Amino acid sequence: MAKSLQDKVIIVTGAGRGIGREIALLCAAEGAKVVVNDPGGAADGAGTSAAPAEEVVEEIKKRGGTAVANFESVAEAIPASKIVKTATDHFGRLDGVVNNAGILRDMIFHKMSVEAFDAVIKVHLMGSFYVSHAAARIYREQESGSFVHFTSTSGLIGNYGQANYAAAKLGIVGLSKSIALDMGRFNVRSNCVSPFAWTRMIGTIPTETDAEKARVEKIKQMGPEKIAPVCAYLLSDAAKDVTGQIFGVRMNEIFLFGQHRPVRSVHRGEGWTPETIAEHGMPALKGSFAKLDRSADVFTWDPI
Repeated sequence: MAKSLQDKVIIVTGAGRGIGREIALLCAAEGAKVVVNDPGGAADGAGTSAAPAEEVVEEIKKRGGTAVANFESVAEAIPASKIVKTATDHFGRLDGVVNNAGILRDMIFHKMSVEAFDAVIKVHLMGSFYVSHAAARIYREQESGSFVHFTSTSGLIGNYGQANYAAAKLGIVGLSKSIALDMGRFNVRSNCVSPFAWTRMIGTIPTETDAEKARVEKIKQMGPEKIAPVCAYLLSDAAKDVTGQIFGVRMNEIFLFGQHRPVRSVHRGEGWTPETIAEHGMPALKGSFAKLDRSADVFTWDPI
């Protein structure tokens, strides 16, 4: 039986640990040649180490697969472009990019530093742009390719203390949709995955109260290996008609997320004033206001 990614060349950023590692391992098992990118920093982005990426490459080779390590940061344009160059230099082409690299610098908004906001935006949003932009020229020339970007319910729904992360992750949704629209004519696909999984980044969640401890125990049930099959599918030719979508993966559940559309309108023939908006317009719309939910308020059932 043919493997779903046979001879495709796939870049996985942040592939030294957690979800990225599992995606890299599965892509290789499905026949892909994998660029395992990871600078080896801590969960907040500090420091570097070649070990995580090298260990994943060794694991892939031990299982009979093909992979090469790359240690560049996605957070700057030139280093990010070198990740793409690694793929073309070693394997001669590029078929898929998984923008998985990420860091966390959580803090309640009024205490969040400019540096903490900037650092998270650079890795998640700018990093996804830089790597995708470098790959896009290759995709355009060969008229094929796939992007899988990682978003989060922190942006799609909401969470406390994650303004930087939420802004980046919702920005990635807009980036992915724009790529899907702009590059669809060249047979290029772009989709988002919102993962639920226990990783060292999620391990930074506070566990001070009983409720927080219970929440983390539930998350620990969700292994990062559960995320990889959807990503491998989206990179494969079987997904040739799937683009511009947002998928969630939680244990054995796969979700298709809705996207922003008008939910209600109100009309006044003579136009509006601030007073009539207050008296008529806003009361008419208020029943359809989105609630200030957190992810846990929406996903209220245990993972299955």
